[in-house]
Amino acid sequence: MDENMRKRNELLAQTVIKGLKSRNMSGYYAADKEEAVKLALELIPEGSSIAMGGCMSAQEIGLIQVLEDGNYNYIDRAKLAPREGLLAAYDADIFLSSANAITNDGIMINIDGNANRVSCIAQGPKKVVFIVGMNKVCSDLDEAMKRARNVAAPANAQRFDIKTPCKETGKCFDCKSPDTICCQFLITRYSRHADRIHVILVNDTLGF
Repeated sequence: MDENMRKRNELLAQTVIKGLKSRNMSGYYAADKEEAVKLALELIPEGSSIAMGGCMSAQEIGLIQVLEDGNYNYIDRAKLAPREGLLAAYDADIFLSSANAITNDGIMINIDGNANRVSCIAQGPKKVVFIVGMNKVCSDLDEAMKRARNVAAPANAQRFDIKTPCKETGKCFDCKSPDTICCQFLITRYSRHADRIHVILVNDTLGF
């Protein structure tokens, strides 16, 4: 990565971390994927039960492989029935997620189709660890919502065998398609519970 962009990301991350702190959430900056994994493992004690809500970013930095190979109880929802996986996630010690977008002052946006991810972020697991690439930082809530709807959602739709306008065009139509993956919108602007939400900002392009 260009040195100027690296320095810009480092400085911007400190602004976001300050915003997260003001919202009773903890923020961290990782200079690369390897440091992001190290920071995540510092937040995840061995023996913990860990669930995930389709977090591509956690996969991309190599965290899931480390958890599967280590002394952790990683709950692979692909091996469980949908309802069983959801209930297991609610009861997990740690929930891994990313954000579709995050503002300069620490507000996170997430869009969901089945509510499994946003519901666990809002309530349930004892601790939520976000892995967020610096490509998802936006100037304000309006820009964050636009990114979530017009960048993250259309890209995510490509993964599934569905028929939505965004999959065909690459942009949001605010559709009511039976296949829509934009059923629930979660704005995380404050954590009432201290030490529950932790956000690792990674100096890389991750996820959607």
